[in-house]
Amino acid sequence: MRIAVIGATGNVGTAVLRHLNDRPEVDSVLGIARRLPDTDTAPYAQTRWHRADIQYSEVIPDLARALSGVDAVIHLAWLIQPNTQRSLLRRVNVDGTRHVLQAAARAGVRQAVVASSVGVYSPAGDDTPHDEQWPTHGIPGSHYSEDKVAQEQVMDEFLREHPGFSLARLRPGLVFQREAGSEIQRYFAGELAPVQLLNLIRPPVVPVPAGIRVQAVHADDLAAAYAQAAILGAQGAFNICAEDLLDGDAIAKIVSGGTSPGVKLPLPGAALRPLIKAAHRARILPTDEGWLDMGLHVPVMDSSRARNELQWTPRYSGAQALEELLEGMASGVGTASVPLRPRDLDASGRPELPAADHTLGGEVDALLLRQYLADHLAGATAGTNRIGRMAGDYVDTPVFPEISEVAEAVRRERGFLIELIRRQGFATPPGSTTIAWLGERVGRLKPNGRLPGGRSPSTLVVEAEMMITGVTGKLHGWKVMKDHAEALGVHAQVFQDLIEDAERQREQLQSVHAYARRRAFRKDRSTFEKTR
Repeated sequence: MRIAVIGATGNVGTAVLRHLNDRPEVDSVLGIARRLPDTDTAPYAQTRWHRADIQYSEVIPDLARALSGVDAVIHLAWLIQPNTQRSLLRRVNVDGTRHVLQAAARAGVRQAVVASSVGVYSPAGDDTPHDEQWPTHGIPGSHYSEDKVAQEQVMDEFLREHPGFSLARLRPGLVFQREAGSEIQRYFAGELAPVQLLNLIRPPVVPVPAGIRVQAVHADDLAAAYAQAAILGAQGAFNICAEDLLDGDAIAKIVSGGTSPGVKLPLPGAALRPLIKAAHRARILPTDEGWLDMGLHVPVMDSSRARNELQWTPRYSGAQALEELLEGMASGVGTASVPLRPRDLDASGRPELPAADHTLGGEVDALLLRQYLADHLAGATAGTNRIGRMAGDYVDTPVFPEISEVAEAVRRERGFLIELIRRQGFATPPGSTTIAWLGERVGRLKPNGRLPGGRSPSTLVVEAEMMITGVTGKLHGWKVMKDHAEALGVHAQVFQDLIEDAERQREQLQSVHAYARRRAFRKDRSTFEKTR
């Protein structure tokens, strides 16, 4: 059986790939994402890959060609952040589902399994488990729930137009796994949340919203349900969750590490909601108040149908899944995909250096070469900040995947350069990196023909040019280091790989520049939307 997984690099997608790789019924897996992972690393290495941005209808013909010969599609792609970009979320999550199903039908695929959510259900005020017949009008106040309802309406509309199509929709609770720790921290707590302290101490008193009760499922258990639904050709809705209920007492016990057994501090929802709203509006907290509304009002689900018809039994309890997530958040772990990147990006996926310290000597002028490395570190610091800001500023544009992938690579390379300097017994110079950091930010204050806070169409052109210049300089820096690889105690192939990576980054940035320059100075075209 040939299965395509759309959204194959995220929390659930990564788990689905792991599971499908071990299923004897599956002959091949096609992974589809807008930002490709490190395809030399498990579980991504055993998968064929295709890049697609499903938010635009223009993707349908290309996606249909990619899906040709596929037996079933598992559609998992869903954008949670940024909350402030509602039109972007709607295009990716709702319109994207429509585009995927239309492409599948055009390709002759007759079966799909789509990721829905407990968030599609209407509120319930009891702890009685409800099956898939519970009303699906969503939770008022939650844009996530609103979009899940709209997504299921897209599925209903598609089935009316394609009555012979087998379509299953899985409605899981919260999905946790260790490798998603850093991703979930970024999406809900924020990068500055001191979750790493959980490695040192667990709080004896845990604040929790009063009345919260949610259900969870481990990503590996959910992956097994997706695989079963695809392999069996299941149809209809399936609740997917572990049996235990995570209420305030259970959450407090887990967060406190099971000690004594943890004391919950109930926080009234009526008081907590405006605080979350204010923190979100102030850009302090990524989570908006709608997620609190969901946690307080979603129904308790009965997963009997999945257990009976899919022969599905979870291996983990919800409490075990949450504990594993907390461990992952504290450790900052992740995988070799952009969505699941570890918290310490500088240390993630960088080239390996010799275990022992190595100091420059011999015929090499150590002071000059070390200063050269320091100068490149200053440039890498400025480049890391600039490309990271670009990824945030242009998340709603068609060129975001290219910018985001370059940002990930630049961060990793900066970490490699820091470690390389340290291995030579040379402290990283704070002065030059600080000046570069400040210079990059001062450069943002330049006039761009728009009011402060607005986006000028020409800014993307200029910023792409600056990054192309920076990557070109970095490329030549790697060439210098390759010439002195032996003195640095590093195999020359490491620098050759970095040279080739820089060339790929330059190509990606040139494609960003080509896109922007054809639109930025035209009145009849938009730089920030996919138009002709």
